[in-house]
Amino acid sequence: MTRLLLSLAAAVLVANTALADDIRTERVEFHKGASSATVEGQVSGYDSVDYVLGAREGQSMNVSMATDNTSNYFNIIPPGKADEAIFVGSISGNQFEGTLPASGDYKIRVYLMRNAARRDETANYRLEMIIN
Repeated sequence: MTRLLLSLAAAVLVANTALADDIRTERVEFHKGASSATVEGQVSGYDSVDYVLGAREGQSMNVSMATDNTSNYFNIIPPGKADEAIFVGSISGNQFEGTLPASGDYKIRVYLMRNAARRDETANYRLEMIIN
């Protein structure tokens, strides 16, 4: 049953991001001594943004997003993976808190669900990332 749920979550992730017209990548740098960073942005249609940040295995990560579009979500993709998420926002909401399973660069992929993307909707968002 767990394997089936993981397969379904992976299929949802691929369905939501495979049609992306453009995945813009931005590196997130925390200010010296800070454990958090906040970015504001916008996505439209099938475009997505990957926010990349480095972290170590065992650290705690907290990511939350405020948005003006109910079809705007984020996924968290661990180091070494292309489209296999450890968190899928369209299933779990726009709040993640957990312990990281590996060291390396994590991608926080912000996107619109297909229903909104096909109507070429736009979403404005504010993404807060905390690593301890």
